[in-house]
Parts: sequence; structure tokens; C-alpha cells
Amino acid sequence: MITVTEATATAGALKRLSDEGVSIWLDDLSRKRITSGNLAALVADRNVVGVTTNPSIFQAAIGSGEGYEEQLADLAVRGVTVDEAVRMMTTADVRAAADILRPVYEATGGRDGRVSIEVDPRLAHDTRATVAEAKQLAWLVDRPNVMIKIPATLAGLPAITEVIGLGISVNVTLIFSLDRYRQVMDAYLAGLELAKARGLDLSVIHSVASFFVSRVDSEIDKRLTALGTQQALALKGRAALANARLAYAAYEAVFADARWSALAGSGATRQRPLWASTGVKDPAYKDTLYVDELVAPGTVNTMPEATLNAAADHGEITGDTVTGGYPQAHADLEAVERLGISYDEVVGQLEDEGVAKFAAAWDDLLATVTASLESKGVDSE
Repeated sequence: MITVTEATATAGALKRLSDEGVSIWLDDLSRKRITSGNLAALVADRNVVGVTTNPSIFQAAIGSGEGYEEQLADLAVRGVTVDEAVRMMTTADVRAAADILRPVYEATGGRDGRVSIEVDPRLAHDTRATVAEAKQLAWLVDRPNVMIKIPATLAGLPAITEVIGLGISVNVTLIFSLDRYRQVMDAYLAGLELAKARGLDLSVIHSVASFFVSRVDSEIDKRLTALGTQQALALKGRAALANARLAYAAYEAVFADARWSALAGSGATRQRPLWASTGVKDPAYKDTLYVDELVAPGTVNTMPEATLNAAADHGEITGDTVTGGYPQAHADLEAVERLGISYDEVVGQLEDEGVAKFAAAWDDLLATVTASLESKGVDSE
């Protein structure tokens, strides 16, 4: 973790990114990050204005055991189930992070200062259970700046509408395809219309749509490498940026039409695109690729700490790098299709894998906590 002094010295590129209208969120959370003052330092000195979490992040944090020993011991004495123990630990971390970010939330009118927590990933294909879990998480965290993460599965779409319609802010996660992203925006607008019909204050309902980036390159690059032709190899590292840029074009279109205008007149806020999975996975690419090349106003970039450090140290923020690239983005994705690589197949596979990976991480977390509770002499079942 960085020190405050290091953060102050390297904030230039991050400030430029913020000045371009990109909100910088940290894609990580742990008890140690909270109690050490590190998160507060990142907020104060490094332009971090939000936090995202996911099952993999909590698996790594709680799996380390660091900072959770006392709470685990208390939970064991109470004889709670493993599911309750995990939720008590994760919501405690999110609540504490939300308190640290509360001044940002107040200063930005609720736009930033947000902390996200995900519904149980095992519920990704169950609409009713997802809605029930979202309501429970919002109640448990009990902070106005929490966002409940709901995956953009087919079952997740009506859940998004219902949860937004209840006045709960939502971070829609695991979006890979342009068609699914349009469905997500439609689900958000439908939720706002439902909230309006229920007489709720639309101005306090916020949402982001987490559009995943690096995993698209990882899968398509693998297929391009397998083809091995000069034409195929020349397209490596281009699909993810093209996909994200066209997502922003879709965002611009949806939030410029009459349906949105009617909601905006009632105080609604736009669902901002959030660039997720921005850590570069191929060492051949610059480690700030998905930061430098996805600068556009009204977006969020959630970064793991390594990417945040890299962006602060040598990020090249040169203004809007999205809206002028639509023709090339179309051309790049069309070129990939012409080589026989199916876009629909790739994004469908990535969604399935994303849900499965988070469910596996959650299962690993449950197993770790079960072992910890049992080691203290308490049966977790």
C-alpha cells in the first residue's frame, strides 16, 4: 500500500483524469486498508472518490485473516452460520468505507463517494432472490452512499428495475456485450419510471453500469493468436477498447432521447458507464492502457491499486480518447468478426465465466470462514 507522502507526490496524472470528468474509484477493500488509514489517504491525496468490491476481493481480504480475528471470534461465540458470518464481515467493511467516503458523497450531491457491495453471486440467475438480497444488503449497510451490485444476467435485468424502483442505488456488474448494455440502460430507466410512479425522489437514486474491459482482450487475443495470421495479430489489443468506446456511444444515444428527458425533468440522474476490469493482463501492453484510452466525461474508472499506482506514475491523460474513435471501433470489431471470431459467442462466454468465477470465489470464502469458525470450536452449520 502507498504512503500519504507518495500519494501526494504522484497525484498529477490522476488529477488530470478527474478534471476530464472521469471519477476514480478503487477496485479493492479490506479491513487493513480501512483501519490503517490507507483508504482515507487515497481519498485525500489521490483523487479516489469511490470503492468497488466483488466476491474475489472479499475472498482475498478475509482469506488473509488480517484484521478479522476479533470479529471472527465474536461470531464463533454466537454460533452464527457461515453465510451470516460472511455478511457481517463484508457489510462491516462496506459500512466503514462508506463512512470514510461520506464527505465526498455530500460534496458531489451523491454522484460519487459510493461503496459497492455485491449480491450473493450464486443468485445470479434468480430474480426474486436477487431483489430480496439487494434489499437486505441495503438494510444491513444502512448508508445512503452504498450501491448494491447486481449482475447483468437475464435474470438480473428485472431485478435491476425492481431494486431501482424501490429507491436503492445500483451498480450493474459483469456487462460485456453492447446489446446487454442497452438492456441494462433500459432496465435502469424502467426502474426510474417505477420509482416515479411510487412517488419516490428520483434525485437520490444513482447507478453505474460496469462494462468489463480487459477480459474482452484476453479472450479475443487468444483466438487471434491461434489464427496466427498477420492480419489477425495486427488486431490484438484492439477489441476491448473498441467495445468500450461503442458502449459509450450507446450511452450517449440513450441519454439523449425523449424517454430520458422526461425522467431528467423529474430530477433523475444518468446511469454512468463504469470501466471495470481495467488492470492490464497482457504484459506486452502498457499497464495504463485501459485508463489512458478510455477518457470520456461522465464516466467512472475503477482500478485495482496496481493500476492506480501506474496511472499516477506514468499515465498519459491527453483529453477525451473515446468519442472520436467510434468509426475505428466499428472497423476493429467488424475485422475481428470477418476472421471468424464471433462477438456474440465471446461475450456470452465471458458473462458465463464471470458469474462462475465470482461464485467460485464466494464458495472459497465460505470455506475459509467455515474453517475459521470451526477452529474456534463452533460448528458453522
